[in-house]
Amino acid sequence: MDTNALQEEIASLRRELARMNRNRFIQVHNSIPRLVLFQLYRGIAFGLGTVLGATVVLSVLVWSLSQIDFIPVIGDWASEILQAIEPTMDGQ
Repeated sequence: MDTNALQEEIASLRRELARMNRNRFIQVHNSIPRLVLFQLYRGIAFGLGTVLGATVVLSVLVWSLSQIDFIPVIGDWASEILQAIEPTMDGQ
């Protein structure tokens, strides 16, 4: 391989590396403080989304079970859960 071809390959690698460094993902993860903040925000968003999603799903599930009157055991059980939840809802 001659010197000119080697220099051309090195220049090509430098251009590719410069293009990769301009990528937003690399810029965010290139700094330790930014990486820590990014992961912190990601964890907070994941936790909040999980809690809100579980709240909605469980609320709909309990409400739908409380509407079932033809199955007495499930309907009574769901009614007891609703009665336990309602005082906390009224306090807000």
